[in-house]
Amino acid sequence: MCARMDRVLIVLGRCLIALLFIAGALQKALDPAQVSDLLTDKGLPGWLVWPALVFNGAAALALILGIWLRWVAIALAIYCLFTSWFHFIPDDGWQMSIFIKNWAIAGGLLVLAGHAGRMAQIGADGPGAARSTDRALPLES
Repeated sequence: MCARMDRVLIVLGRCLIALLFIAGALQKALDPAQVSDLLTDKGLPGWLVWPALVFNGAAALALILGIWLRWVAIALAIYCLFTSWFHFIPDDGWQMSIFIKNWAIAGGLLVLAGHAGRMAQIGADGPGAARSTDRALPLES
C-alpha cells in the first residue's frame, strides 16, 4: 500500500510541476510578443521565445512520462533560476513573489532530480528510469 501511494504521489507531483511548464509553453505560443519584449528588455534576442517554448513543452512532456527525469529536472531547475532574473524587481512585490516562487520551484525540481534513482526503484519513473545515470546514490545511515 505504501509503495503504491508513493507511486501515485510521485506521478501526481510530476504532473503538477509539468502543468507550470505547459502553461509557459502555451503563453509563449499564444502571445509570443509579450515574452519577446521581456527578452529584449533584458538585452536578449526576442527570437529566444521559440526555443524556450519548445523547451517548456518538451520538458513538461518528459516530466509527465518520467523520461530522463534526473536531467530534465536539473535543466528545468536551471531554467527557473535563470528566468527568475526577469522578475527581480525589488520595488514590485508581485514580481518579487514570482522571483521567490521560481527559486522554490527550482528547489523542488532539484529534490526530484535527487530522488530519481529512488523513483526508478519503486517503478514510478516511466520508460527512461532504468538508465544507470539516473540512479541516485544510496543514503548513508
